[in-house]
Amino acid sequence: MGRVTEPTFTTTPELADLLAAARDVDGVDPLNEEAHRALAAGPVTAMTSHSEDGALSGYAHLHQGTAQLVVHPEHRNRGIGTRLAGDLIAGGYQLWSFGALPAAGRVAEKLDLHSARELLIMGRDLTDLPAPTPLPDGIIIRGFTPADEARIIEINAAAFAHHPEQGAMDAADFAERCAQSWFRPEGLLVAERDGEVVGFHWTKRRDDTEGEVYVIGVDPRAHGGGVGKALLWAGLHHLADRGLCRVLLWVEGDQQAAVALYERSGFGVLNRDIVWSGAAR
Repeated sequence: MGRVTEPTFTTTPELADLLAAARDVDGVDPLNEEAHRALAAGPVTAMTSHSEDGALSGYAHLHQGTAQLVVHPEHRNRGIGTRLAGDLIAGGYQLWSFGALPAAGRVAEKLDLHSARELLIMGRDLTDLPAPTPLPDGIIIRGFTPADEARIIEINAAAFAHHPEQGAMDAADFAERCAQSWFRPEGLLVAERDGEVVGFHWTKRRDDTEGEVYVIGVDPRAHGGGVGKALLWAGLHHLADRGLCRVLLWVEGDQQAAVALYERSGFGVLNRDIVWSGAAR
């Protein structure tokens, strides 16, 4: 049975065990960064499923019309995922599938769902970077200072107006991200022209060997001038200089210009995250 909790569901050892078990079996995290940060911050709304002995068998994190659904590996192949997914779709939710797992595809086929959105997961080695090239005329790239915060938030909103999660970053969200254990001010690079910030590249160290192109944002008025490309390569060299061997990024599959830039820069598609939707959507 699934049930929607009141918005008081928080992290529990049982949930932590479920998420860890699924991550070990599937090779991908069943929740995205936003969901983990929400759980760490306090109450969330969720749909859960429990076995006859009361054990947590399934969990769906609910946020703004989307659900991130995971079933404990020990309780799979019993129809739990299909039932929860069906209830969520009937309730108007869209479903995330991280890593485009085959089991999620089978559930989508059973429920006659279609792909409404795709995020491409792309990666490349950092051991073979070309030498840095000259920056565009008038551009300097430097590390973040607190005085840059408001301008970064402004650029982010304009650059990601189409993006349902990233574009909503405000001062509180920015501060929360900066409070994460991986954040380093020197890893947030900003591009400046004539004293004004026109773009930024927020890099992330995922572990001892792997980095991430966390966010690249360019003021739309500066598009076409090579600022995005310069920020990308500056960030890649920053990560490589810190001894990292690989880098990942996530990009919307329909953002053709961004995908083409990454492909020209040596990135290849490793996997996909899919948002599944019902026929009415």
